[in-house]
Amino acid sequence: MKLTKETEQKIAELQLLEQNLQNFILQKQTFQAQFLEVDNALNELNNSKEAYKIIGPIMVHSTTEELKKDLNSKKEILNLRIKNIEKQEDKLKEKADSIQSEVLKQIKK
Repeated sequence: MKLTKETEQKIAELQLLEQNLQNFILQKQTFQAQFLEVDNALNELNNSKEAYKIIGPIMVHSTTEELKKDLNSKKEILNLRIKNIEKQEDKLKEKADSIQSEVLKQIKK
């Protein structure tokens, strides 16, 4: 069976979309891991009397309130990034499904 140029282009585009989707999944996993680290750090701060903050190669004494504020801010940013990636993932999946159905229709002809 011979594929048309248009079908071959759609297959190539579909492969590119799949690669992009994999990249988004990896990014999301990275952000989710960071989110869990921040969440665990916040839980530990609730049980600690003393707190230290790492700045570059040194560790500096800090208040738990200040660290909680920083960590909550970081947690919000990570949550926004994860949601943004999920939206982009959904758009890519929709586009890939659409192209895939077009390719399948053309192949079945």
